[in-house]
Amino acid sequence: MLHRKIYQLCCDGREVCVFLRDQQRWIERARIIDIEGDLVTLRYETDEEDEVCSWEEMVRLESIGAVTQKLASVPRGNVEPLLTEDCPDAERIRNRFTDSNPD
Repeated sequence: MLHRKIYQLCCDGREVCVFLRDQQRWIERARIIDIEGDLVTLRYETDEEDEVCSWEEMVRLESIGAVTQKLASVPRGNVEPLLTEDCPDAERIRNRFTDSNPD
C-alpha cells in the first residue's frame, strides 16, 4: 500500500516531507522523482551557511516511516481573499462586517 501511495506522489510531483526511520530524521520539501524496485529517489534543497545545497538521495522503501504533504496554506492576519470575476455570486465570500450592518 505504501509503495502505491509513494508512486502516486511521484506521478503528482508534489512536495512532501519524508521521515526516515533508520536515521530518525525528516527530509522536508522533497520531491519523489523516481521509484525503482524498493529504492525511492528524493530530491530536495537545504540552506547551509549562506548557500543553498541541492541533494538527490536514494532511500529504501522499508526505511520510510511516514510521508506528509501540505494540503493548503492560508496567510494569517486580516487579509482579504482573492476573488475571480468568474466566480458565481452564490459562491462568493461575503464580508461579515458589511452584511451585518444594514446602514
